[in-house]
Amino acid sequence: MRLDKYLKVARLDQAPHRANDACDVGRVTVNGKPAKASYQVKLGDVIEIAFGQRTMRVEVLNIAEHALKADAAAMYKELP
Repeated sequence: MRLDKYLKVARLDQAPHRANDACDVGRVTVNGKPAKASYQVKLGDVIEIAFGQRTMRVEVLNIAEHALKADAAAMYKELP
């Protein structure tokens, strides 16, 4: 699954175009390296997203094409 779609399905970013833009400007890294929106997400990847002053780090636990809002949080584990 593409990184921008994963961010949307897992509810880590609210809109696909914003996820795409975040990747384009370098606010998203995967395993410590800047990632493009087309990066293919794999289980165990560590995604880091910069939201202004706040940075969120998550580990990919599950990849699903569709997820209900209640199930989206089970797709990743937030890291310190």
